[in-house]
Amino acid sequence: MNPSESCPSGIVCIGEALIDMICTDKGRSLSDGEHFLRKPGGAPTNVAAAVAALGGNVRLAAKVGADPFGRLLVQVMQSFGVDTRFLLQDPDHFTTLAFVSLMENGERDFYFNRGADGQLASQEIAHLPLDEVSILHFGSATAFLPGPLQEAYRSLHRRGVESGKFISFDPNYRHLLYHDRISSFVEQSAYFIRHCDFFKVSEEEALLLTAAASIPVAAQTLRSMSAAVFAITLGSEGTLLCVGDHTQVVPSIPVEVTDTTGAGDAFVGAVLYQLSVREGHRLHPISVGEWVRMVAIANRAGARTCAYLGAMEAFRHLSLQVFDE
Repeated sequence: MNPSESCPSGIVCIGEALIDMICTDKGRSLSDGEHFLRKPGGAPTNVAAAVAALGGNVRLAAKVGADPFGRLLVQVMQSFGVDTRFLLQDPDHFTTLAFVSLMENGERDFYFNRGADGQLASQEIAHLPLDEVSILHFGSATAFLPGPLQEAYRSLHRRGVESGKFISFDPNYRHLLYHDRISSFVEQSAYFIRHCDFFKVSEEEALLLTAAASIPVAAQTLRSMSAAVFAITLGSEGTLLCVGDHTQVVPSIPVEVTDTTGAGDAFVGAVLYQLSVREGHRLHPISVGEWVRMVAIANRAGARTCAYLGAMEAFRHLSLQVFDE
């Protein structure tokens, strides 16, 4: 990003909006399960909700079906205060559904019924007003699968880079989606890592994307790939923050874990919110000390999310918990 004295404070999140259908019959396969809990989701959708819950100015670029689930997703986003003008409803495709059941052996029985999320096309977001925003967040998950969304994702990224926006990236690897196309996922993720200002990866993603045997080696490899500031989340141990040549583990806080869904998205949302409200909205330069403080707060956001069942329910409590501790 090109340094500037000031710029708009808005954030755009692009990617999938979907419904997670979670089987509440523990230890039973999807075919045997009888009870399901529907939860609004999708990584960039979660990030947008987290930003809005903290008081940020954020809009979501995504596509859902013109069906009850699609309407639910729009309503939920609006209830958080997310700008939904580019959360489009497609009359020809159903809202994407992800069915998940946790088996007794710890494995997940998973079925992904993809619909409208993959149909977001470049021309549908061509008029998204970038002059009103300072940050673009790309939360991949399904965006690296073949389809119109893949090109819309790249198109918006090109526009963002050309107009000097701050680019944020989270690969959101899902083995059940990419187990037979891992090389494509790694290649596309590497492109965004090389062309962003901040990215967040989990331990699993750091090792996958670098083919490293340890997190320190993975961090070195990622540093060689990109000049971006990046964070490797380490669960209860905190977050490994890399700012230039500076590397530091920023500790998290202990919580009683109920559900880890959305913890990484809350982390990213908290980082982006803090970036967007910096004095004068200046995104450069940011000192190591400032990054450490922002990541410490983001760690609290991620940890607090784990105390609730479902990401959206957790996000409604974020603003009361992460800044006053």
